[in-house]
Amino acid sequence: MTTLQTQIPDQLLQQAQYLVQQGWNANIDELIAEAMRRYLESHREAMAEQFIKDDVDWGLNGQD
Repeated sequence: MTTLQTQIPDQLLQQAQYLVQQGWNANIDELIAEAMRRYLESHREAMAEQFIKDDVDWGLNGQD
């Protein structure tokens, strides 16, 4: 597992801490991992589409 250091707005951290206190997640690390997982899953189709477009553009134009 990799450690990540980041900055988030105070209000967002307070909301996250509240969810942990209410038992929605075991700790902040678990909440952030779950939030990232859900974000990536919800954007998977758009990301795949962009990767395909980039590949086609590279194939047509041959630029690295």
